[in-house]
Amino acid sequence: MKCATVAIIGRPSSGKSTLVNTICERKVSITASTPQTTRNAIRGIYTDQRGQLILTDTPGYHVSEQALNLRLQETTRASLEDSDMILYMIDPKRPAGAEEQAIVKLLQTVRIPVVIAINKKDIAKAEELATARQFIHTAFPDAPVVELSAQKDDGVDEALIELFKLAPEGEMLYPEEAYTDQPLEFRISEIIREKAIANVTEEIPHAIYVEVSDLEYSEEAQSIWVRAFINVERETQKGILVGKGGEGIKKIRQASFKEIKRLFPGKTVQLDLRVKAQPKWRKNQVVLDRILS
Repeated sequence: MKCATVAIIGRPSSGKSTLVNTICERKVSITASTPQTTRNAIRGIYTDQRGQLILTDTPGYHVSEQALNLRLQETTRASLEDSDMILYMIDPKRPAGAEEQAIVKLLQTVRIPVVIAINKKDIAKAEELATARQFIHTAFPDAPVVELSAQKDDGVDEALIELFKLAPEGEMLYPEEAYTDQPLEFRISEIIREKAIANVTEEIPHAIYVEVSDLEYSEEAQSIWVRAFINVERETQKGILVGKGGEGIKKIRQASFKEIKRLFPGKTVQLDLRVKAQPKWRKNQVVLDRILS
């Protein structure tokens, strides 16, 4: 029996969250077309007859001096230090730039095995894949490389084969049926954030964070009551989220409710969802400590 912790690293929108969800066959990480959707180190758990892999979906590695981005970089680096191996995801649709070079430099300093996954092979052009292969061969000449489509679940089994080859022998850390270790409050807040992001455009997704303020369970009534706040930075953003006549927040609530209810099968769920403005929260270390811990 093998057991290993695997940190998944890559640029924003390289497909890390989609891959974790595909491997675990459940929604572990939220996904969106907006880069840097993942803000926390989120663990997905995959178990089969070979053993268990604990997959850590890290925030997209973005080179920036802004307080939030610096914290996300710290989260990624800490995940690498705590892992048995690394799965480095490449998006061949985008040329390697400063961010890709920063990741390579970071990975070349660690002393644990690295597996390379060139993602999006279903939509990448032949010359884009060839350029990605050359980039990887130059940076990591001895690392195993797989080409896959996380979205289409093509080549994912080959990535798992390479990871299990490098995994050490060990007992499972989680029960066989587990697929994540996220607290319920966090999972609920991430579902709401995903639906809020999907309902807005441009810069607003980056200005959103969600906190669950109350989560009450009634054993007698077999019901769950959730109160959560969608936080933005400006009153104008609040107005956009709420929408004309409350239509925006209604859509977010309906979409969130449908998915949150799946977390509580057989239970009655009530969701109280509100929006408030918290100016400059992305520069507020107290807020960042709270939501990124």
